[in-house]
Amino acid sequence: MRVVVQNDKSRARIPKVALRCAAAALASAALVSGCSATGSDSATGTAPGHGGPADSRARLAAEHARLVAAARHWNLDEVPLRPPAPPAAKPKITARAGFEVDGQEEENLPPVFTTVPTRQKVVFLTIDDGAEKDPAFLRMMSDLKIPYTAFLSNYLVKDDYGYFRRMQSEGHTLNNHTLTHPYLPGLSYEEQKDEICGMQAVMERQFGKAPTVFRPPYGNYNGDTLRAAKSCGIKYAPIWDEEVFVDHWEYREDDRNLHSGDIVLTHFRGRSDWDGTMVDDMRRFLNKVTREGYAVARLEDYL
Repeated sequence: MRVVVQNDKSRARIPKVALRCAAAALASAALVSGCSATGSDSATGTAPGHGGPADSRARLAAEHARLVAAARHWNLDEVPLRPPAPPAAKPKITARAGFEVDGQEEENLPPVFTTVPTRQKVVFLTIDDGAEKDPAFLRMMSDLKIPYTAFLSNYLVKDDYGYFRRMQSEGHTLNNHTLTHPYLPGLSYEEQKDEICGMQAVMERQFGKAPTVFRPPYGNYNGDTLRAAKSCGIKYAPIWDEEVFVDHWEYREDDRNLHSGDIVLTHFRGRSDWDGTMVDDMRRFLNKVTREGYAVARLEDYL
């Protein structure tokens, strides 16, 4: 498959009038659609311990105003779209055609996939390895309430587990990306198992939970990789359909488009590796997905 690179260096600031209009439109849409915050009472439209519909409208309007201010603060073109509620019935995840290994179905091996089957206009943000630990990135994503999944390699995160604990405390999921980020197909089954199960042990010890989601480094794997991953408690092995960098996007598909359910990859990187910061990278990502009508949803809500 051909990988295509797109460059787009424009980063427009949000006009204040446009932001005010966006806030009003978002607040109106949320009220009309009946969207409710976590913990709300769907029968009455009120939240426990709060007043009636007028109070709910005021809180929604205040939250939208806060998001508009956050979008302006981080120099986004538009306010990011809010994702829909997670599906009540999870989609069936299978290996992408051509990405299976021998014994995939017979052994019930973790599927490798690049897109989640959904009709909802959402994409999923995943961030690999853990090299850069930018506090501004954490503030940005918290301010904008953008969900993401981190795939961590121990040799890069062990100098500051606390950074990722803060990430976890804000509702983001931490998953397995091996101990040392090797080329797994070049290792024996036992060596691969040590890399994956070893990281499972680190995740449980440092973050309180061994994940069920694993991404092979570089997106490279073989049958032994998936067998080892399964033996370590892994159920899913997502890779990606697009990758965003601070100055361009790359695509797996020839159409160079986002699609509903696509998994987008980026990395924990800063100025030592890129001509920009993680905030710049996220600005590029959010501007594109919002412009094209996509919301960013939490991957694990669909698994």
